[in-house]
Amino acid sequence: MLLALWKKWVGHRSDSDGAPEGDTPEAMVASIQQGNEELRNELIQRYRPFILKTASRFCKRYIDPARDDEFSVALLAFDEAINGYSAQSGGRFLTFASQVITRRLIDYARKEERHASLVPYSALEGDKGEGASLLSQVEAKEALEAYAQDQDRETRLEEIKALAEELAGFGISFADLSEQSPKHLDSRNMLLGIGRRLAANPVLFAMLKERRQLPLKELCEAEQVSRKTLERNRKYLIATALIAGGPYRHLKPYIESPEKGMEGETP
Repeated sequence: MLLALWKKWVGHRSDSDGAPEGDTPEAMVASIQQGNEELRNELIQRYRPFILKTASRFCKRYIDPARDDEFSVALLAFDEAINGYSAQSGGRFLTFASQVITRRLIDYARKEERHASLVPYSALEGDKGEGASLLSQVEAKEALEAYAQDQDRETRLEEIKALAEELAGFGISFADLSEQSPKHLDSRNMLLGIGRRLAANPVLFAMLKERRQLPLKELCEAEQVSRKTLERNRKYLIATALIAGGPYRHLKPYIESPEKGMEGETP
């Protein structure tokens, strides 16, 4: 819900910046468990690099999906995780799936007694020596990139939750922001600029944080804008300043890339 409201507020950003709320692995698993079997193959294919990386990490060597039985074991374990995951547990699906894959690979390794033949995980780091095929290098890179993207998505969601808590101290919710967000790009960009400059001014930003309200008089003088404009966009300006001046590394790009709007419009 927080992510959906955030996207509505910063709707000028591309959807490629983050997965829609209904497109998360947890949401897809829930849909599959409710009978939408068509999503199962889509989910498995989407996280094939993750499955490959998890298996390779366990085996401490690159796993070739076309030749190594360990990949088949990991694939079946991922499918098993889809059926066994419970959102009520509070954990992420990929964390749960990783645990299931690891358990099944342990069972397989014990059965096959192959521990002694496992090769160092450094093969995943792009080994270009003898025996390393172009395909293995490409798939290893895809696995690492998929994992990094998942970590970035998780961090972004955590930052959104933290921002929601900070905004609550000002009596602001994402619902407020989505309702009061400027509808025109030029207006939005002007307000984003004011918010960023407010955060960059140590005195004004300290006043904002301490008083829990905009320093209207000082901001009017510094920005040469009317008090009415600032008051009408108070919540949007506060949110922008908190992001710009806070520990929100993944959220800052949303307010730091001005776009060209329609000329002649005012907030």
